[in-house]
Amino acid sequence: MSRIENVDVARALELLEEGALLLDVREDDEWNAGHAPPARHVALSSVPDFLDELPRERVIVCVCRAGSRSARAGQFLIEQGFDAVNLDGGMMAWHDAGIEMVTESGEPTVA
Repeated sequence: MSRIENVDVARALELLEEGALLLDVREDDEWNAGHAPPARHVALSSVPDFLDELPRERVIVCVCRAGSRSARAGQFLIEQGFDAVNLDGGMMAWHDAGIEMVTESGEPTVA
């Protein structure tokens, strides 16, 4: 069984440019505080319920706040036959790199 590969923000952005899906597995309050514009939100506990809605033909870059939950999500996806990687450092690394984030209200933050 393959182990999840950790990628840095620069590599994650390359993968997104190549057509990867950014899957944000944080909780609703974290997502609402700020998220990457191209991300798809599915809380970690709901990932098994959304397998039929995730693309098997694309790389899935999993992200959470710091990288632990998304590593679990990515490992689960690999075990289900998906091509997944984990964003090392999560949205904290994304935010620290100055990459765009959005929110419905106010200034986006990493909750």
